[in-house]
Amino acid sequence: RRADGRAVLRSSIREFLCSEAMHALGIPTTRALALVDSDLPVWREQPERAAIVTRTAPSFLRFGHFEHFCHHARGDFGPLRRLLDFVLDHHYPACRDDPHPAVALLAAVSRRTATLLADWQAVGFCHGVMNTDNLSILGLTIDYGPFGFLDGFDPMHVCNHSDHQGRYAYARQPQVAYWNLHALAQALVPLVDAPSEEAAERLGDALEAYREVFPAALTERMFVKLGLTTRQDGDQALLDDLMRLMAQWRGRSTPVWRRPGEFRTHPPPAAA
Repeated sequence: RRADGRAVLRSSIREFLCSEAMHALGIPTTRALALVDSDLPVWREQPERAAIVTRTAPSFLRFGHFEHFCHHARGDFGPLRRLLDFVLDHHYPACRDDPHPAVALLAAVSRRTATLLADWQAVGFCHGVMNTDNLSILGLTIDYGPFGFLDGFDPMHVCNHSDHQGRYAYARQPQVAYWNLHALAQALVPLVDAPSEEAAERLGDALEAYREVFPAALTERMFVKLGLTTRQDGDQALLDDLMRLMAQWRGRSTPVWRRPGEFRTHPPPAAA
């Protein structure tokens, strides 16, 4: 595509519809406000109409913004600190009360990212391009590029045709998010008022919030999908067995989760 920076109408319609669907599912996301097309021809596999999707969100700041100001600091971390102050003042004011606000921020972002990834995995959403520029500092779904949803349950499904090594496969998304949080932590090291080794250690401890929140959040969402209103011994084994069978059979995801809703726990009332 020679990096033309254009979007075509076809993919823009998908982007508009998907972000609104994610919002309706209760998954944190940027919102689509308007879609405008153009007569400008854009070449993909063939000429297509150009389009622009206007998006809204409390903020479009990403992990990559912190990396940018850190990597280009050349010893002057003033812009990086101003970015931190802006994020704290406008989005995470409670982190100001911590002796190390940057560490508190990373822990808060880790928790939000963990619940977002649990939401994605629970509905079978595949992002496609999970680099640090595409992860929101607010834990929102951002940048609907080559996204997709699982049909047949294939944990290694890749929705991005240019991802030849499967880096962003469905099953790898949680680990990629954790890797991106590590990158954010590295960018925050200069903002922790402590020697660099101690700062790195404190930020590493903050990342544990992701490891604690994600598995619990995902399990809770999957139990809800199974209709398990109470918890019993063996529930986790039941879920694990189901996921293994789905991966083995490549069963269609949505019907598998729909079928339990057809079971009756009580016999139907007798006919009058």
